[in-house]
Amino acid sequence: MTKTNQQKVKDFLINNGVIIVMFILVIYTGFTSDNFFTKNNFMNILMNMSSRLVIALGIAGCVITAGCDLSAGRMIGFGACISGMLLQRMDYSGKFFPDMQPLNVFVVALIAMLVCAAFGTVTGFFIAYLNVPPFIATLAMMEIVYGIGLIVTNATPLGGYVEQYTNVSNGKFLGINYLIWIAIIVAAITWFIFNMTRHGKYMYAIGGNPQAAEVAGVPVKATLILIYMKAAAMYGLAGFMLGAKAGGASVQTGYGYEMEAIAACTIGGVSVTGGRGKVSSAIIGVAVFELLKVALQYLGMNANAQYIAIGVVIFIAISLDIRKYIARK
Repeated sequence: MTKTNQQKVKDFLINNGVIIVMFILVIYTGFTSDNFFTKNNFMNILMNMSSRLVIALGIAGCVITAGCDLSAGRMIGFGACISGMLLQRMDYSGKFFPDMQPLNVFVVALIAMLVCAAFGTVTGFFIAYLNVPPFIATLAMMEIVYGIGLIVTNATPLGGYVEQYTNVSNGKFLGINYLIWIAIIVAAITWFIFNMTRHGKYMYAIGGNPQAAEVAGVPVKATLILIYMKAAAMYGLAGFMLGAKAGGASVQTGYGYEMEAIAACTIGGVSVTGGRGKVSSAIIGVAVFELLKVALQYLGMNANAQYIAIGVVIFIAISLDIRKYIARK
């Protein structure tokens, strides 16, 4: 093997080290633990991945433009609360709107998406037109959404959902859970947007070099607003999904999910430096995270210590991404 090939192999092993280690861990767990390689466990993993993939696909667009979205977790919680308030049973003692009949689940999902999209539009406006750094703009929106959620719900957990809503989590089509189908549809639509539309091309151009993109005629400001609006709509949908799965919600639903989503995107290949990333990157990253959690649970690791393992993975993933960026330069 020549030195060039050796270097290529070395770079591949280093750049994909997290994924390789996770693969080895999963194989080891499967052969040392009962019921790991089973259909039920596999479907449970896909169920847990579904809402997190929707979140990651939303954040991926922000990261590709060298931005981020720290408001995602709070918007997920707000979307879950909106869905819960509109889908409680009439006979539930803690019903938020006692005299209002529950709405159709599809209508409620759309409402949650539209409300969150409105917040995302405001965030995108501040980033695009006032040049507020994405970190600061989304941090501010995170606090605003959280405060509004606390006021609207009076910090009260929601429950007592209609069967039509909980069936979104329990029901199946062709043997596959509805939540998984939602994630598949969102992934397919996102792939089409990223690869087959002008908006997708503009997004990558902005991530590569925003100044050059603007000179080339790319509507940078409008594209950024659309990216953050679209991402926020996905957070609202994810909140709707999480509420159905849990059978309840509060403003704390989805707390901290944004960090994991950003890390998942980075592990899969979405560069935090901008301009690079695919839908498959988000899928791979989310799968790695979910498999890591499940494997550690099967191996008997302390639940609290799992946060340490996830933190280490995030450190390594971001470091490797920066390494690849420096190598390209």
